[in-house]
Amino acid sequence: MARIIVVGAGMGGLAAASRLGTLGHRVTVLEAAGTHGGQVGAYRRDGFGFDTGPGLLALPAVYRDLALKTGREPLEQLVGLRPVDPESRHLFPDGTELLLPNASRGGVGQALDAAFGAGTGARWGELLNRGRTVWEATRRPLLEEPRPAADPADPYPVPPRRGLSRLLPRGRHTLADAARELGGGPGPAALLGEYALRYGLDPRSAPASATVLPYMEQSFGVWYVDGGLRALADAVFERCGKRGVEFRFDTPVRALEQDGDRVVGVRTDQGVLAADAVLSAVPGLGVAGPAAPAPGRFTVLLALDGARPAGTAHRTVVHAADPAAEARAVFAGRGLPDRPTVQVLRPDDPALVPGPDAEAAVLTVTVPAGLTPADAERDAYAGRLLDHLAAAGLDLRPRVRWRETRLTASVPVPSLAGGHLAQANRPGPAGLYLIGAHAHPGGGLARVGMSASITAGLLGPA
Repeated sequence: MARIIVVGAGMGGLAAASRLGTLGHRVTVLEAAGTHGGQVGAYRRDGFGFDTGPGLLALPAVYRDLALKTGREPLEQLVGLRPVDPESRHLFPDGTELLLPNASRGGVGQALDAAFGAGTGARWGELLNRGRTVWEATRRPLLEEPRPAADPADPYPVPPRRGLSRLLPRGRHTLADAARELGGGPGPAALLGEYALRYGLDPRSAPASATVLPYMEQSFGVWYVDGGLRALADAVFERCGKRGVEFRFDTPVRALEQDGDRVVGVRTDQGVLAADAVLSAVPGLGVAGPAAPAPGRFTVLLALDGARPAGTAHRTVVHAADPAAEARAVFAGRGLPDRPTVQVLRPDDPALVPGPDAEAAVLTVTVPAGLTPADAERDAYAGRLLDHLAAAGLDLRPRVRWRETRLTASVPVPSLAGGHLAQANRPGPAGLYLIGAHAHPGGGLARVGMSASITAGLLGPA
């Protein structure tokens, strides 16, 4: 039985602790905050409830595996889990509306043909087929195994060029190149770009391997956890308790304790805690932040008067009035983007409202990294976002009982072939392992769970 310290009780720390506890190790989790969950937070006021981090779950197989490996029971026995259908509603600047079904390639193709013209669905299907090639080539090395020593080449199968263009030198193929192949006007390109933007990737320069993001979502579906994703964090926390994991909250770790080239514990305000292995999810404790911080996330929590209208989509995306200007604002750090791409989450969940005559909604926008606007500026921006939604045909302004804003300075991005790779799970010093969104395989709820699985596999059973 090894003594293991996990630094950070976010989803990566919780998942790793539950797996290691199941393997027979003695696990202690140290968390600087007063509660668990990290970015998977929740806020309640006046009977309204909101996810303050991610609101939907993609690739639930990661947490299904966690539930089975740590308790031999399906995830659905731990939380209420249901597919989101339709997967999303999209409102474009020219008035086009697109409703995408969940996990239905045929249905998506038909919807795209209806919105953007015949043939668009087939071209989108071809793009997803290439995304599947990326998935099959990178699933094991980039998602299920420790980070490879060398950056794998982008496996995106570039379509053959025709005419004189085939004589020109071929450079790096980007997501923007893939978007141009879709045709159908600006709508399909904006649809593809939104997947990148939502994950903090620049749609203009992200590698073409980012097509794996829509492939995964449209192949494996998008899911909602009853009560919000915080319920998933609570379930994994409870599983940790059943596996004998000890938690110490309000306990920031100040430094790693080393003996030569080996990490042998951590230093807190209460002294040194010895360990045979330390798992860190905290930047600065063995975890280096990215060379260029990823974009942040601006969130508006809306308490709305009146019942949620029948037929309301769980997720609506209002696309940017000018995607190029939005990209310049976000990725050149030019301040809060004007009339940006806005994700609107409106869950049909009575647990999140004080009664049947109320609705909870969350607006999310990708913003430049490191912004620190004053409260008044944040509230004014929330008002402009509501005006932007109204201009697109989604006017929530008359129903707003109150609103609050949240700002996350930077959200780690996922690892991609031909693009950003997060730090290795075993960075060098013996006894130190890295987990969470800053470690391989990068940001996103599914990948954070995968980092826990990879690292537990490196440590093995007691």
